Amino acid sequence: MNSIVKTMAVGLVATATLAFAPPGDKKPKQPKYIDPANMDQSVKPGDNFYLYANGTWLKNNPVPGAKTRWGSFDMLREESSKRMQALLETAAKQSSNPKMQKIGDFYSSGMDTVTIERLGYDPIKPDLQRIDAITDVNGLLNEIAYMRTQATGSPLFGFFLSQDRKNVTVYIPQLSQGGTSLPSRDYYLNNDSRSTSIRNTYSQHLAKMFGLMGEDATTAKRHSDAVMRIETALAKAQMSRTEMRDPYKTYNKFSVKDFTATTPAINWTTMLNNLKLTGADSVVVNNPAFFKSVDLLLTAVPLEDWKTYLKWNVLSSAAPYLSSAFVKQNFELTQVLTGQKEMTPRWQFVSGIIDNQLGDQLGQLYVEKYFKPEAKQRMQALVNNLQETFAGRIQRLDWMSDETKRQALEKLNTFTKKIAYPDQWKDYSAIAINHNDFLGNTKRASQWAYNDMISRWGQPIDKNRWGMTPPTINAYYNASNNEIVFPAGILQFPFFDFGADDAVNYGGIGAVIGHEMTHGFDDNGSQYAADGNLKNWWAKADADKFKTRANEVVEQYNGFTVLDTIHVNGKLTLGENLADLGGLSIAYEAFTKTKQFKEGKKIDGFTPAQRFFLNWAQVWRSNALPETQAQLILTDSHSPGMHRANGPIVNMDAWYEAFDVKPGDKMYKAKEKRTHIW
Repeated sequence: MNSIVKTMAVGLVATATLAFAPPGDKKPKQPKYIDPANMDQSVKPGDNFYLYANGTWLKNNPVPGAKTRWGSFDMLREESSKRMQALLETAAKQSSNPKMQKIGDFYSSGMDTVTIERLGYDPIKPDLQRIDAITDVNGLLNEIAYMRTQATGSPLFGFFLSQDRKNVTVYIPQLSQGGTSLPSRDYYLNNDSRSTSIRNTYSQHLAKMFGLMGEDATTAKRHSDAVMRIETALAKAQMSRTEMRDPYKTYNKFSVKDFTATTPAINWTTMLNNLKLTGADSVVVNNPAFFKSVDLLLTAVPLEDWKTYLKWNVLSSAAPYLSSAFVKQNFELTQVLTGQKEMTPRWQFVSGIIDNQLGDQLGQLYVEKYFKPEAKQRMQALVNNLQETFAGRIQRLDWMSDETKRQALEKLNTFTKKIAYPDQWKDYSAIAINHNDFLGNTKRASQWAYNDMISRWGQPIDKNRWGMTPPTINAYYNASNNEIVFPAGILQFPFFDFGADDAVNYGGIGAVIGHEMTHGFDDNGSQYAADGNLKNWWAKADADKFKTRANEVVEQYNGFTVLDTIHVNGKLTLGENLADLGGLSIAYEAFTKTKQFKEGKKIDGFTPAQRFFLNWAQVWRSNALPETQAQLILTDSHSPGMHRANGPIVNMDAWYEAFDVKPGDKMYKAKEKRTHIW
């Protein structure tokens, strides 16, 4: 969360009472929503609530060979991908049906490993030959623009068209730092043993990939070194991920003419024209210093090295779609970065590509077969309930002035709510999909998406667009549109189930709803006003009090150890941690209004309040490989599952009461030290 996660989760149970209908004629069974068999009740709740709630499950569910982590989210994603596989296999058999042709032939092309193997790297040879013909820096820059528009790579920097953060009624071209291949700049710059080992592996990976294109060992090593030098220089010029979370620091608006003056080697009018965006007079740049460094590098680095760098970008972008030698070599690097032991099954990889590139067409079939419309109605009621509860909490805040409260309530009450799937589906009719051209299909779909983005230039803002596809097990908040979005995929147990008691649904999807709402008021989202514009709406005294409380959360999460001596980065994860704390607090108060809470009857030995917190904890249960944990600490704005489960609850009085947590328990936090924000 921007989305609720990039991680974790629990078993998917398909029953007749779920938001999703069971496939085929399987007889539904009633899930045990809070199952003591998954718990480790030898652990005191107040010592490690996450292990108390999930300990036995964690012991019995190691990470599968083809995964990097395994938990509630992953299990739902696995089931979702199997559903997509079934839809795609059916579509492949019915590709004469216009409704099925594109996704069916796309799937067939991805599964046609015989053709892919025969082609080797032939599909990218024209791109490599075109790069060979470059004779000067201008030719290099023209090729960089061409590669982006033709989906053959994204070298040097990022480019996209999106809303102007300070005037969200218009689109504006945006330029961002980029150009590196490893997941984080830290891998290029840090000198710890883990980073050094990954750099060495990456350097060898580069040489091996060049070798697969027929280069001898000496040439491949020379080319590997050239790419490493360029990417390391680009990494040095990049801001850290924590710095990149600052929406003001990354908002630098220039006239195109003035920005060109800062980069003598790059004419941005020409570049934007070559990127198919004409008539722009301004750009937003997230890191101007990065582009000054790029400008210097363009003339300081030999042209032949730049050509090698562009070839690497072509090869790296295409490798997943080429013959098995390239795919296997790619996986060797993945193994070192993440610890993954086995390749992702071919069908799953191809299904994911189609979900990403033709997501609306596949998603339309997905919701027709699996999603129950009643879930959308129930979800709408839950969202309204949480919104009303949040409003009451804002009104009662003792640290915020009346005027700032008024602004906060205006923002909360103008949330746009998107649930399950779009009202309008994208039209992919212009994309040509061929049943035996996998790489070509991915490129044409990407070209369509690029042109679709460019077509928004000069047009009114289209607020009907979604940033996720319907099968996605996730949710998100979009600050510029002040919207909260919940795809159909997340409306399943352990988040949501028609048959579950309110404690389970409020501890699951209720906390997710509250999480996304709180993103509008976290350290980043709180800087955007009700109309979506980046502008201050806070009284200074209130903003100072908010920052003081937020810093308490930074310090709390900085204290969590993940692996060896690696700690959670409290600043990088602050937005998600604030959203977890706010979301769970709002969801719990909303739950206290229900009949179940008021009656207080136990189910399976647990009170309503206990079941609420237990479901919250089982949402986040997850095992992850050590290599993956180390990578996520550098790259992910979300804390690991244990700390997402345990972090918020120690600040909630209700948790202490529900489980009789006392001084002396390891998680106990004195009442006066508990952080309360939203």
